[in-house]
Amino acid sequence: MSNVLEHRTWRYATKKFDPAKSVSDENLQTLLEATRLSASSYGLQPYHVLVISDPKVKEQLKPASWGQSQITDASHIIVFANATDFGEELVDDFLENVSTTRNIPVDGLKGYSDFMKSKLMDLPAETKSNWTARQAYIAFGNLMQAAAELKIDTCPMEGFESDKYNDILGLNGKNLNAAVVLAVGYRSEEDETQHLPKVRKSKEELFTII
Repeated sequence: MSNVLEHRTWRYATKKFDPAKSVSDENLQTLLEATRLSASSYGLQPYHVLVISDPKVKEQLKPASWGQSQITDASHIIVFANATDFGEELVDDFLENVSTTRNIPVDGLKGYSDFMKSKLMDLPAETKSNWTARQAYIAFGNLMQAAAELKIDTCPMEGFESDKYNDILGLNGKNLNAAVVLAVGYRSEEDETQHLPKVRKSKEELFTII
């Protein structure tokens, strides 16, 4: 139990990364697999994840990120892009995967298919987009915690212009929108933020036990 809290206490929103330190490919693959294994509503994973280490692309993204140095100094920038809209293909593709993975005939999944479609297909476009973004955030949180377990630093970032990210990364034509960004790397010794105590609500204020 102590490790669970230790990792969360160690983690902080890194403001200054050491640009000389890179996340190894082995650790990166572990982080991506942790992200892939994340839960999502119905298991549909209605988002795409872009992993960016190209310095030229990071330089392009920096002005669209309010000039924040994490974008260029971090080892990798991971962008979670949610599906802006979807149709029945979202469910159909998922159930094809279920059929293949679990060796179940697709016909045997029709009841589940009909149920999901009845809950999702008639939602207004804005509601669909909000829902897919929330699913992306679930995976985002799992990635951030997996990084802490590997003692890899992260900085969650909402301070960026989605429309410009979409243009730079070519997302507009793919029915995707940049929802949230995670800078991944290793903290600089000069980052004073790492020494500050965490500021959180008290248990009494945050929780109601019923």
